[in-house]
Amino acid sequence: MPKLLGYSYKNSFARKLTSILTLSGISLVVFVFSAVLMLSNGLKETLVATGSDTNAIVVRKAANTELVSLVGRSQSDVVKTDKGIARAADGTPLFANEILVLISQPKRSNNDPSNVPVRGISDGSMKIRPNIKLIEGRMFNPGTSEIIAGKKVAGNFQGCGLGETVRFGMRDWTVVGLFDGAGSGFESELWGDVDQLMAAFERPVFSSLTFAIDPAYNIAEIEERLENDSRLQVDVLPEKEYYRLQSATFSTFINILGVAISVIFSLGAIVGAMITMYAGVANRTVEIGTLRALGFSRSSILGAFLFECLFIAIVGGLIGIGLAFFLQLVEVSTTNFDTFAELAFSFRMSPTIAIDAMIFSVIMGLLGGFLPAVRASRLRIVQALKTR
Repeated sequence: MPKLLGYSYKNSFARKLTSILTLSGISLVVFVFSAVLMLSNGLKETLVATGSDTNAIVVRKAANTELVSLVGRSQSDVVKTDKGIARAADGTPLFANEILVLISQPKRSNNDPSNVPVRGISDGSMKIRPNIKLIEGRMFNPGTSEIIAGKKVAGNFQGCGLGETVRFGMRDWTVVGLFDGAGSGFESELWGDVDQLMAAFERPVFSSLTFAIDPAYNIAEIEERLENDSRLQVDVLPEKEYYRLQSATFSTFINILGVAISVIFSLGAIVGAMITMYAGVANRTVEIGTLRALGFSRSSILGAFLFECLFIAIVGGLIGIGLAFFLQLVEVSTTNFDTFAELAFSFRMSPTIAIDAMIFSVIMGLLGGFLPAVRASRLRIVQALKTR
């Protein structure tokens, strides 16, 4: 059998044109399949990175996003006194009242308008998010019309760069600093003083409350206590879980659409593999008869031809995955269906995606090579040797 596999390996590219076309088709399908999964994975990782394992977020009960959440000041005061909230060295709770609104702003690339998230933050916002770092300029002064911008929104939208001015809420707001969010969704937001933004948008309530969890307490215990408090009508979630849910709808849409397209494309690759293998069987009928005369079984012939197609599929899969890997250098910006806000993120490869893509490639090889391999294994010795 090893000698037969060596024979199959040498003949894999004997018909260079058809083999290269088949290889190219499989590589293209695997590239598209990997790209779709990488796009979905990039969205998930960006939003999950927005949350912290040590933080919890409070929103109005049944509110799917901060944009539709309303939390009153009295409710904020109740939550702020909970014993499960961690405290700083000076005894102040690590707690933040925030609002989130959307504004329309033109993109730098094409001047088309899109939604930009504007977050009003309080004194505790930076304390509970140590991964947020100012990289240029300075922090805004509370009580003024100054804001800071995430580095991605600054690069993608007009008026959001350092020193530029953006108008919303009947005011002109000056960008005095840029911050890095360690690859999180915060990099696609504008941040300003919560009280000033509430006044500008005539919004008397907060969108969410975020706090650091005291290590001595369990998030489930805090959740049960706050959600069962008759003074509150809120949901409490771990921050990472909340942001993971923000990607659910869009990620599912990308996966379904992408897999559907990949399956359609794969039919062409499978047909190409069949044509290549059928041509191989037709051109090597005498060789197949000789191998049978030398004592090789039908199952050995079947396995050899399947190996030949699988070899092409594996090489094509590796090329497709290799090309998709470089997509990680590309950044995309699109509207998240869950929040209707513009979000910038990158394609992200993972071992799971690479494995899934290779399995997909192998399946295409098996489907494309099975029928020709069966035909080769069923050739009768006498008829095969008489064929010229």
